[in-house]
Amino acid sequence: MKHIGIWIDKEKAHIISVKEDSEDMTTVLSEIENFRIHGGSGTRLKGGPQDVVQDSKYLEREKHQFKAYFKKIVPLIKDADRIVIYGPAETGEKFNKELTTHYKDVGEKVKDVLKADSMTDNQTKALMRSYFKKDQQRIH
Repeated sequence: MKHIGIWIDKEKAHIISVKEDSEDMTTVLSEIENFRIHGGSGTRLKGGPQDVVQDSKYLEREKHQFKAYFKKIVPLIKDADRIVIYGPAETGEKFNKELTTHYKDVGEKVKDVLKADSMTDNQTKALMRSYFKKDQQRIH
């Protein structure tokens, strides 16, 4: 059985393939821009001219960048038997939704989506190893 754990955030995804005696880790970097929306009042006078913030344009571009990011990850995980997704914020949830919507065969293999803070590479590997060890014990 091939178990894959993915630690994912907006900047990168660590894909860890867990085997009985080792783990292989591949990192995929995203190309998602950090958008800082500037705007607001152009003057200190009440009722003065306002700068219009076009955040819908930024959000749409970010959505396309997420899709491209997720598309780079899918070929690396499609042959897994079981997948668990970890990560801060909502990136893991977005990735899971993308899998279940557009990559149904891969989405069916996702067993868990869990929140986790930033970790070192060794902490990430240990987390994946312990998750799948517990998972194996539940199955048997």
